[in-house]
Amino acid sequence: MGLEVMIGRHVFDVEEDGAEMDRKRVADLHDAFFDPSISGIFCANGGFGSARIAPMLDYERIAENPKVFWGYSDITYLLNAIQKRSALVTFHGPMVASDLNVEQLTHETVSSFLTLFNGKSSVYDSSHSSLSVISEGTGEGNLVGGNMTLLTNGLGTPYQVNAEGAILLLEDVGEPAFKIDMMLTHLQQAGVFDGVQGVVIGNFQVDPDEYSRIRRVLQDFFARASFPVVENFSIGHCQSNYSVPLGVQAKLTTSPPTLLIESGVR
Repeated sequence: MGLEVMIGRHVFDVEEDGAEMDRKRVADLHDAFFDPSISGIFCANGGFGSARIAPMLDYERIAENPKVFWGYSDITYLLNAIQKRSALVTFHGPMVASDLNVEQLTHETVSSFLTLFNGKSSVYDSSHSSLSVISEGTGEGNLVGGNMTLLTNGLGTPYQVNAEGAILLLEDVGEPAFKIDMMLTHLQQAGVFDGVQGVVIGNFQVDPDEYSRIRRVLQDFFARASFPVVENFSIGHCQSNYSVPLGVQAKLTTSPPTLLIESGVR
């Protein structure tokens, strides 16, 4: 893609004592944010453990050194933490070890990756994937969210997603319908859907039978929603995996289903 790549000192370290690995991850992240020669930070992979390092980050210095921070899945926790505590736009998109490797890379993934940096708004409609409307309407607000499991895990913490007046993105991987139902209910009872202006539902990466059950859960849950809800965006654990900035203004409409997102860079 024409980028000059520097690799974090500890990216290839084998898994070891959790506390030591956390220290190394924080060191790599701080090194990247505080190095003025680095313009963007792209996480190699997801997995687990990002919640443990969220309290260890220097959010004040990160705010003083704004740059692209990019990932998804488990990285959702850090996307929201940095967005909330450092007031930076963060980026939900494909990672190096999975989506951007040569075996899985698609033209659409690369295209959506590159268009985020031209300073122009992005439009996602049914030309990208077959979008289905669950609840009609139009909503505008900051785009927030990410992986549903991580959003649920963040409830009651200083890093809880703030969806008030926002367009909320939800995606996950391999979770059965009953767990999706449990998480939606948990988010609802925690007040996350209070004041939401729209919901963008990404990919769930399950087999067709399980997705049919998930669709019934979604339709039942959002049947009386007062805001637009659109599903089947190719965002998250899928190929193609379209990239989106979080923390920027977005508009979700249903006639036809379209997501308009402002640029995440200046």
